[in-house]
Amino acid sequence: MTYTVVHDATEIVTGPADEDSETLQTETGAAVVIEDGTVSAVGPSAEITAEYPPANAETAVDASGNCILPGFVDSHTHALFVGDRSDEFEAKLAGKSYQEILADGGGILRTVRNVREATDGELAAQLRTHLDVMLANGTTTAEVKSGYGLDTDIELRMLAVIDRVNENHPVGLVPTFMGAHAVPDDTTSEAYTESVVTEQLPTVADQGIAEFCDVFCEADVFSVEQSRRILTAGQEHGLTPKIHADEFARLGGSQLAAELSAASADHLLQSTPEDAASLVDNGVTPTFLPGTAFGLDGEYPRLAPFEERGTIPAIATDFNPNCYAPTLGFAATLACVGVGMTPAQAIRGITERGAAALDRTDGRGTLRTGAPGDLVVLDAPTYRHLPYKYDGALVETVLKDGTVVH
Repeated sequence: MTYTVVHDATEIVTGPADEDSETLQTETGAAVVIEDGTVSAVGPSAEITAEYPPANAETAVDASGNCILPGFVDSHTHALFVGDRSDEFEAKLAGKSYQEILADGGGILRTVRNVREATDGELAAQLRTHLDVMLANGTTTAEVKSGYGLDTDIELRMLAVIDRVNENHPVGLVPTFMGAHAVPDDTTSEAYTESVVTEQLPTVADQGIAEFCDVFCEADVFSVEQSRRILTAGQEHGLTPKIHADEFARLGGSQLAAELSAASADHLLQSTPEDAASLVDNGVTPTFLPGTAFGLDGEYPRLAPFEERGTIPAIATDFNPNCYAPTLGFAATLACVGVGMTPAQAIRGITERGAAALDRTDGRGTLRTGAPGDLVVLDAPTYRHLPYKYDGALVETVLKDGTVVH
């Protein structure tokens, strides 16, 4: 019998408390055992180690004084990009808006030009570099979008790079097609929508890599009707819808997500209580991206309309050149300080709620029996330290499927 045992932890967070979605279920003085990549036992360390002695384990980790969390799940990233947009950060500080920078040829379209000029090797190397940072900070599963190609060939290349990197990087990747990320500067939104629906989506489906289809439903980008066409066509090709909704204006993206029973609706800065009710009632996981609000010096999404309905949003990084913050620990801090979430809610947001936003129903984001053996050992005695020590490198060890990967 081969197994991994992480023992003598001061605290293990196994998941949300069954009786109260506001709190976490924890074990103190505990151990966790992983067999064949799956959690097989969690409980008091003395009992667990009597049955699974560390001396006989394939891998044994002494977690004395440490807190163990489920591996973090980042359900919204644009981590495949190249190029430097630090000057745009300076422009924002000088008063330029996101839309003004985009109109000047910056923003998404600037990164599109950089990605189009890069080789597949350069793209893969940069994605691995980004993932190394994410892994070192506790992320074990991450969604990665295309969307910096904005034509069929480059979108397919991006998805192929994501698939290639996923074969040999410890972070498990979930690929999303987002050809509708912006409108190229040589066409109209209507003409480009037609291209996404009739040209890009059929070839993406034939390629067979993408799991989700996402769209930026926003003023001066894609209207609700254009977004509906794209996401509906994606569904016809077997891709589950996700949507960027209500970031700068309340266009109706949340209502569209509810109508289509999307996996998630993300951003939600301008969403109303009515939107929250529609999302919850239709099984859509609301996803907050507090790093974006922080980077834009904007308002944060409102928690209360979801909390009142017994729903905790997922928390994701939105890691991209305009939100250069790839660590979910920092996102958890912003969720506490900016959104008003409790540390327990924020931990839920970056673990099992992140898994829900990716339609993962295998127990990912928890450390309960039968869940994937993905876990994070913090150099801290309790989960509260993760958002509390927001400028500290708290992640000591990361396991993926029971194997130490950091």
